[in-house]
Amino acid sequence: MRRILVTGAAGFIGRAVSARLAEDGLEVRGVDNFTSYYDIRLKEARLKDLEGRPGFSFLRLDLADAAATREAFADFKPDGVIHLAAQAGVRYSLENPSAYTSSNVDGFLSVLEACRFHEVRHLVYASSSSVYGGNTKVPFAEADAVNLPVSLYAATKRANELMAQTYSHLFRIPASGLRFFTVYGPWGRPDMAYYKFTDAIHAGRPIDIYNHGRMERDFTYIDEVVEAIRRLVVQPPADKASGAEPGRIDPATPHRIFNIGNHTPVRLERFVSVLEDIIGRKAERHLKPMQPGDVERTYADVEALRQAVGFTPRTTIEEGLSAFVGWYKGYHGI
Repeated sequence: MRRILVTGAAGFIGRAVSARLAEDGLEVRGVDNFTSYYDIRLKEARLKDLEGRPGFSFLRLDLADAAATREAFADFKPDGVIHLAAQAGVRYSLENPSAYTSSNVDGFLSVLEACRFHEVRHLVYASSSSVYGGNTKVPFAEADAVNLPVSLYAATKRANELMAQTYSHLFRIPASGLRFFTVYGPWGRPDMAYYKFTDAIHAGRPIDIYNHGRMERDFTYIDEVVEAIRRLVVQPPADKASGAEPGRIDPATPHRIFNIGNHTPVRLERFVSVLEDIIGRKAERHLKPMQPGDVERTYADVEALRQAVGFTPRTTIEEGLSAFVGWYKGYHGI
């Protein structure tokens, strides 16, 4: 594959993926619509970091505009599509649910339709560990039932998986869904806990710790998410009537799902302690109950990923947070 279209290119994961693929010598077309869910200046800085890289170009586009999306595909003629654009955030879905249906459902449908008519060789799209919802069996595996979403965000991500499965079945579009587990690192999202905690600790403000610190998350470092994507995008699932591949639930359809996680849950209390050690300052903790839409624990089974591409994430929380705090200080001039 030589031409890759990356949606959400001014986002956290999108910037990192676009940069790496351009470094690999691929022709990358980034698209983004610069929603104001968080400070747009960070998105602008990410795009500035990408501009000027050989092989990278950018188009401002709202994927919910189906006609404009089809036109963008017709102009660029991508071999592969990495669809990362989405309205993120579990708690925000309680405040602005329509943003999730517009971006995550309508926008994804536009991408699927464009793939249908432009013979894309592989669609890689972002799902989320949130689809596991109220599951209590751990670690979470791709073949587990995912019928109990506990947030609208999770429901839209599960809808994406079902939509992709359907389009793969009807139109034989090779597609791979990636269930990301709490991605963090440099250029990250300021609405995420690790970014908010770092902000607050530096400023001497208290931090809110939900479920009294008993939450556990399978934190996954950004560079390893990028490595998984770059290995997967060049290996589309085969269209065959029998025989299963790693990550494949229905072997008759060229669609598969992978967990992208570190396979190492970290208790929130320990996470904060590590961050305090790196920053060199103690946090004032406000312990609070579980919030609507949250789950107590995420934990990825990544055996399917390992079988498919010979790679699994392994960055420790100490290594990853050190890299993030270093970037944070540079970006904010601290």
